[in-house]
Amino acid sequence: MHDTGTVSPSAPAPHQGESPGSPEFPKSGPTPRTGADDGAGAGAGAGDDSRHARRFGLPVATCLVMGNIIGGGIFLLPASVAPFGTISLVAFAVLTAGAVALALVFGRLAHRDPRTGGPYVYARAAFGDFAGFLAAWSYWITTWVSNAALAVAAVGYLDVLIPVADHRWTACLAALTLQLLPALANLAGTRYVGAVQLVATVLKFLPLLLVAFGGLLFFDSGNMGPFRASDESPVGAVSASAAILLFSYLGVESAAVSAGEVRDPRRNVGRATVLGTLGAALVYLLGTLAVFGTVAHDKLVDSTAPFSDAVNAMFGGSWGGTAVAVAALVSMVGALNGWTLLSAQAPYAAARDGLFPSAFAKKRRGVPTVGVLVTVVLASLLTVYNYTAGSAGVFEVLVLVTTFTATVPYLLATAAQIYFLASGQGERVDRGRLVRDSVLAALAFGFSMWLVAGAGYAAVYQGVLFLFVGVLLYAWMAARKQRAATR
Repeated sequence: MHDTGTVSPSAPAPHQGESPGSPEFPKSGPTPRTGADDGAGAGAGAGDDSRHARRFGLPVATCLVMGNIIGGGIFLLPASVAPFGTISLVAFAVLTAGAVALALVFGRLAHRDPRTGGPYVYARAAFGDFAGFLAAWSYWITTWVSNAALAVAAVGYLDVLIPVADHRWTACLAALTLQLLPALANLAGTRYVGAVQLVATVLKFLPLLLVAFGGLLFFDSGNMGPFRASDESPVGAVSASAAILLFSYLGVESAAVSAGEVRDPRRNVGRATVLGTLGAALVYLLGTLAVFGTVAHDKLVDSTAPFSDAVNAMFGGSWGGTAVAVAALVSMVGALNGWTLLSAQAPYAAARDGLFPSAFAKKRRGVPTVGVLVTVVLASLLTVYNYTAGSAGVFEVLVLVTTFTATVPYLLATAAQIYFLASGQGERVDRGRLVRDSVLAALAFGFSMWLVAGAGYAAVYQGVLFLFVGVLLYAWMAARKQRAATR
């Protein structure tokens, strides 16, 4: 980490004699920070904190991306798409192409501007404060609501190992504990966040890879079922199964959002984003294919634990359920660990630019502690509300809304890339890669729009309401910033 007052590698200063209106820093974007920047927050790199704050290398950054993309949903995905038949594998392939295009765009953007905040930084540089705020605000909503959802879902897997779901408040306490443990790892410093993420990713991928690759040895094409199991047209079946799978790739932006905590971010963020996305895609595709080939189609359609059924079919016995429950629990705790870090990074970047309350800009041991604490409190309140209301419907609606709010930063970031390419802004554009980058940006934008469409009308409607609540906060913060500037 860097001492306050030095120029951080993650926040390049303008070149000698270069003004904010130069091609590298267009007038439509903010003036870059040339003083303390990422890694130079309070306490970072000073005194005792240096033992706890450590930048992520490529392996940990890749694990962060993979761990956040793959939560617990993979353990239900094969059964979710089985009613459509094996044509759902076509939808997987299409979605993988879109996710990789998005990952490559994030890599290019991070190479040009490797500061913490990811989509927030890119949107603000291209379109100004308001667009940047919308990216940070919508991403923040996504993280803390998703954390609550992950914790509640993890309780179901925990119940297989330890009976906790018989009583509502026991289950609630278990969900709150599952949220608290990753938060404590985050508060301990980035060094511990990286360690937890690396261990969790390794542990959860062992059983997944066992099924993904081992299942191919027990593969029986007779279990696959029809190519089209529904009455829908091929295009309709692909679209319908894609609607279920669309949100499996949320998290590709993880390394870009935490770019300030990554060593050599210009080089490693793009690599980690692409490697993590491809790794997750490989596990998704091979795991689903293996389950299709080991579990009979008519049984798979009604399965509530397809990976357990696959393990039982491969090796016999009934131990598969316990093994998958452990893997799912580790997977979700790892995802909670990574998302907790990300939940503090976007508001941290916005707060340093005066667009979020200043408390969010305070760092300790390399972690924006206020962002972590506020996120845990909000996610915990939502979790308690879920168990108090006793209605899964309300909670599911909120979770579905996050699938829309997650795509807002994607759209703004890809639009920013298109803007940089179309306006030909000096060092922001590699002219030798103009055509390739333009095609990738167009594909990523289309993929993001597909995510919005897949969220559904109700989610988009309610998600827009969430965004408009944030507009009030923006108005207040912008007014304070203006008053401070005129004093």
